[in-house]
Amino acid sequence: MLLKEMSKEQLLTLKDELSAKYDEVKNMGLSLDMSRGKPGADQLDLSIDMLSAMTTAEDCKGANGFDCRNYGVLDGIPECKELFAELLSVDAKNIIIGGSSSLNLMYDYLNQCMFMGVGGCEPWSKQGKVKFICNVPGYDRHFAITEFFGIEMISVEMTNDGPDVEKIKELVKDPMVKGMFCVPKYSNPNGVTYSNEVVKGLASLKPAAKDFRVIWDNAYIIHELTDTPDALMNIFDACKEFGSEDYFVEFTSTAKISFPGAGVSAIAASDNNIAEIKKRLNFQTISYDKLNQLRHVKYFKNVDGIKAHMDKHAAIIAPKFNLVLEMLDKEIAPLGIGEWVKAKGGYFISYNTIGCSAKRIGELCKNAGLVLTTVGATYPYGVDPEDKNIRIAPTFPSVEDLGKAMEVFCLCAKLAAVEALV
Repeated sequence: MLLKEMSKEQLLTLKDELSAKYDEVKNMGLSLDMSRGKPGADQLDLSIDMLSAMTTAEDCKGANGFDCRNYGVLDGIPECKELFAELLSVDAKNIIIGGSSSLNLMYDYLNQCMFMGVGGCEPWSKQGKVKFICNVPGYDRHFAITEFFGIEMISVEMTNDGPDVEKIKELVKDPMVKGMFCVPKYSNPNGVTYSNEVVKGLASLKPAAKDFRVIWDNAYIIHELTDTPDALMNIFDACKEFGSEDYFVEFTSTAKISFPGAGVSAIAASDNNIAEIKKRLNFQTISYDKLNQLRHVKYFKNVDGIKAHMDKHAAIIAPKFNLVLEMLDKEIAPLGIGEWVKAKGGYFISYNTIGCSAKRIGELCKNAGLVLTTVGATYPYGVDPEDKNIRIAPTFPSVEDLGKAMEVFCLCAKLAAVEALV
């Protein structure tokens, strides 16, 4: 029975039952964490053999004989560039290999835009109050970088096919709108993959700002949960029709493929953007960790090797996602107090409350020993205007702990919903 159809007496009785159960849970002294999208230890174990991929001095030499222990090769060893070129379906000349963090590459790129400029234009910091489009709900660390640089954030709501392109077309008529963040496949947190129409629509943008740049954060490019994964159109293929390649800079990494703290990141971009980034890198670093680049190539060999490895990840985490979805279907759906997307990949489940406060659910969970992603974090400045979105991160807890965590979550969601109606 839907909660909104219950009588006041039924609601009061249910509230008493839920409150009593909640008090029992609080007294259990639980310590559960679903706050970040981190791989579990069993996922990290999948890549442990990578650490023994190089045991001799000869192993440290690249295919061209270069000793990867030494200085040099600013933009990445050739075989690692080829690996990411295959993964991203671009030419190797349009790849730069970075360190372990694609977030760091994104930060550095925005820093370049702010203080050195791109596309022959003045630095953003000298142009006045610049603005950035942020698709919401979205990735809190994107918002944090933007806020750090003092860039004004403009929210654009996500649809089931991706961001609202028509609204974006209007916003980019403002020359102070300098770019936007996109997570185009299995977006964080709602798991949406941009449709071909949305990708083409973004590629066709005609921004007033010549130095407009889209941060195309393809973090979950190969992070499937099913045998029928979503397909994402290659943004650079879409751009060819419109000559808009310079507007897009793509980022990815092996953070959730190999080791989050010791993976390899990469940039894919147009010839012009690659040249600008490499010019800056000449002053920033001698090279990134080439041994780690070589280690990844030796271990994975090619994209087929990465796909086979990701099948092992899916075997571990798909049951966790299924557990969360099954419990939401069982405990929440019959009451009509929440909505969520059953994504085919990625790392999160986006939960939207109906008729109650997401912050109240977060507060109840915290007091019961369950830590969630801070409510509001999926919106710029940490402010969810409708106080509805909660990001659920199922990967890190064990299946047993995840089951307990979801019992607490569902209990708190029901209690918050009843409180709002009584």
